[in-house]
Amino acid sequence: MQVQVHTDDNIQGGESLAQWITEETSAKLSRFRDHVTRVEVFLTDVDAGKSGANDKRCRMEARPAGRQPVTVTGEGNKVADAFTGAIDKLMRALDTDMGRLKDKNGRDTIRTAEE
Repeated sequence: MQVQVHTDDNIQGGESLAQWITEETSAKLSRFRDHVTRVEVFLTDVDAGKSGANDKRCRMEARPAGRQPVTVTGEGNKVADAFTGAIDKLMRALDTDMGRLKDKNGRDTIRTAEE
């Protein structure tokens, strides 16, 4: 699973922030590594440098193999809060998406990637 981190000009942290996000994303999504080919993380400061409530945004897009991309957004006062909210949402969204591949008895579903 490949993790790509993108930030706008108002986000501080550079390489150390990107490394932390890559490690956390890989650890949290490790059970999906056979199904997800790439995760893109977009960090933005909504207020462009001004301080405000919940002005940091983290948008994450996971690309499961043979399925449509799954996108979530988290917001917070700090970049870490926004990222934590987004990664939790992404884990739940992937659980839901991957759960649709199997029925309640563990059999393959009639829903396929070719639809």
